[in-house]
Amino acid sequence: MTIERVRETDNVLYPWTPVDPLAEALHLLRMRGGFYCRSELTAPWALEMPPVADSVSFHLVVSGEMWLEVPDSASAQLLPGDFVIVPHGAGHLMRSDPSIPSTGCTGRVDLLPQTMIGDHYSVLRCGGGGEQSTLVCGVVEFDHPTARRLVALLPPVLRMDTTGSARRSAPTQVLSLMAEEAQHVQAGGEAVLTRLADILVIMAIRSWIDSAPAARRGWIGALQDPQVGRALAAVHRAPERPWTVESLAREAAMSRSAFAARFTELVGEPAMRYVGRWRMESATVALQDGATVGELASRSGYESEAAFSKAFKRITGVSPGSVRRRTDGTFAARR
Repeated sequence: MTIERVRETDNVLYPWTPVDPLAEALHLLRMRGGFYCRSELTAPWALEMPPVADSVSFHLVVSGEMWLEVPDSASAQLLPGDFVIVPHGAGHLMRSDPSIPSTGCTGRVDLLPQTMIGDHYSVLRCGGGGEQSTLVCGVVEFDHPTARRLVALLPPVLRMDTTGSARRSAPTQVLSLMAEEAQHVQAGGEAVLTRLADILVIMAIRSWIDSAPAARRGWIGALQDPQVGRALAAVHRAPERPWTVESLAREAAMSRSAFAARFTELVGEPAMRYVGRWRMESATVALQDGATVGELASRSGYESEAAFSKAFKRITGVSPGSVRRRTDGTFAARR
């Protein structure tokens, strides 16, 4: 894809006028490689979710209750309608009661017998025969570097608050739809539940950005800055352009020195280091989508494939040739 082609498609990829860098970042929260499970559990029960690198786990309590235990976070009781995200691939425990040992209806979720409803959706039934709890759980990944960067800034546990505000009515409605759909196995249920779950994950992240003090600082805060945010959006839209501090300062309508200082203060690294890393993160996605090293070297302004490959490995820690498709249709960089 040439620079001209990228510019032609900007309005399709980012349909915001004027530029809204934060909206563009949220627009790129597109999930892939998801697996979803409806769990019908009877107390006592205890389930272990193993660590899954570069993933986001979520849990919706449809009925009953559960206790969630995540490393570096206090245990939490979840009741019907509660929706929680564990965003950093951490392993965690779910129990009917915090005193229940992690044995019995027990063990790792991925190793327990399940009924497969589709390639990416299962039903898990187990427990000791007591009070029933129904959960909808899932593990998803994000492709785009913008999305991965945003998810990396989330707290160890993100719990969606759906009470007390008219603005929260939409998440509440989605939760109700998911709860209704999860009550029975029916035609199309997999498609409905998985799509609603994806929507809820995005809503939870958006809610955190709207309310958390931490979202006013760092990279997310920089996206919301009226000047530095415009420069970031320009890089995100066209990382292959021959950016300089001067050209980025013009995007921000600032002097070169003032822009350089403010960018580093808000983002946490100099502008050109950010540009270089962003190019290689975008190149990783392009390689996973089938682009060749030669195409990316030319697109990114490098004189040769060797020069591009050297820069790619220096910034990402892996060679371009090590980026391969996974056999299951998702992607990863093999380290």
